[in-house]
Amino acid sequence: MLRRRLIPCLDIKDGRTVKGTNFVNIRDAGDPIALAKQYSDIGADELVLLDISATLEKRRTIVDLVQKVSREVNIPFSVGGGINSAELAYDILQHGADKVCINSAAIRRPQLIDELAKLYGSQCIVLAIDAKQVDTMWEVHTHGGQRSTGLSLYDWAVEAQERGCGEVLFTSMDHDGTKAGYAVDALATLTTKLTVPVIASGGAGSAEHIVDVFENTAVTGALAASIFHYQEVSITETKAAMIAAGIPTRT
Repeated sequence: MLRRRLIPCLDIKDGRTVKGTNFVNIRDAGDPIALAKQYSDIGADELVLLDISATLEKRRTIVDLVQKVSREVNIPFSVGGGINSAELAYDILQHGADKVCINSAAIRRPQLIDELAKLYGSQCIVLAIDAKQVDTMWEVHTHGGQRSTGLSLYDWAVEAQERGCGEVLFTSMDHDGTKAGYAVDALATLTTKLTVPVIASGGAGSAEHIVDVFENTAVTGALAASIFHYQEVSITETKAAMIAAGIPTRT
């Protein structure tokens, strides 16, 4: 049986790891290179690095960071934030990342998914989706949640899968930073519509929340940030809770 992945997320702004609530109220959480090494050393299964302040002028900065992180960790890691071309994706992969996460650029030009999958393989392409409930629909948003797209979470995820993405990272904006648990119902529905792996993001506040999302959905990975950054819950404690619950776990 496929073992579930525990994935710390490092949101990076101006070279520092930060964390907010519902995509706002951002505060500092430490040096990303030191954090990445720490997580690798203590048993995280993967890492996600998201440059939330990405601009064209800062592209060299994130590539340099990728190279530095790759020297410090021995686990796979994905990188996202402002990736809008095959050339930039290639640069990031060449400097040590295992996967690239694309989000807004794919919404603007969905063909980007096809191009990246063809050039680098679906296994390297993660579609990150930020969505929140608007009336009865889970609506996809961009630009840190400031812009609605009119796209349905489920329709967009299915289209991305058909175009060649190898994984979907869904963040519930309603749950992000609240520490009240993941959007389990939405994740359960999403995983029934896809055959590619799904990572749950947004809302982890305890090891029990991570156990809950694994027990009640078919996600293969659970992403968390602040509870790990601020040492409210450890990777070791979370894996122990997963094992105790009978969840296939990488040790």
